[in-house]
Amino acid sequence: MKISLITVTYNSEKFLADCIESVLMQDYPHIEHIIVDGNSKDNTVAVIKRYEGKLAQWISEPDRGMYDAINKGMKMATGDVIGILNSDDMLASANVISTIAKTFNENNIDSIYGDLKFVDQDDTTKIYRTWKGKQYKRSLFTTGWMPAHPTFYIKRSVVEKFGGYESHFSTASDYEFMTRYLFHHKISSFYLPKLIVKMRRGGASNKNIYHRVRANRRDYLAMKKNHIPLPLVVSILKPLMKLHQYPNILKSVAMHVFNF
Repeated sequence: MKISLITVTYNSEKFLADCIESVLMQDYPHIEHIIVDGNSKDNTVAVIKRYEGKLAQWISEPDRGMYDAINKGMKMATGDVIGILNSDDMLASANVISTIAKTFNENNIDSIYGDLKFVDQDDTTKIYRTWKGKQYKRSLFTTGWMPAHPTFYIKRSVVEKFGGYESHFSTASDYEFMTRYLFHHKISSFYLPKLIVKMRRGGASNKNIYHRVRANRRDYLAMKKNHIPLPLVVSILKPLMKLHQYPNILKSVAMHVFNF
């Protein structure tokens, strides 16, 4: 089984080498690493060229944003399974991809997801948030739950059937993609209880309250499109479902309530 990893870059010179090195350290031999660069203005392409001989394919050209670039990468992919590895993220250990391949081979499933840790940009041993998955049930989408997108791996044949990311959903495009596949089209999925990715903090949808509100509006539209029941209620529940990932915040709130 060949696994295609797609990394999208734009002005990613600072952390891209860490991302590539985490792929090169894998103990699984059948990996196709594809980099799609959006015509970076910094030294990203120089970093890519440094690893050129160890990459399957790469391009650098203007695009219409991250999800348009991912769609390009998926069209380039030739693997049996496709995963997305962001340019400032890292595979968490050397056996991540071999474990994913083994899980696909041993189970009749269309997709897999696992666990994720948000880490400090400069000190990746410092953990700010843990996104732990749970056993898959389609009904979880009606409560605002979703898998961690950077840990989501899917068969390429399924993507060819149901299409790529709809980039007009902007920062909610990953949520719309997984909702469309897992809830609307009812593809099968499997929770792999393993740390898959270390993700540096700083996502576009979480910069401030304004960005979070805009992201929630797009989540709502994605829910409506894919026929999630009571989408307005679920769009409110969705961020609440993640509160347990912030133990320090919960502890602070509990102390405040207790003292009050």
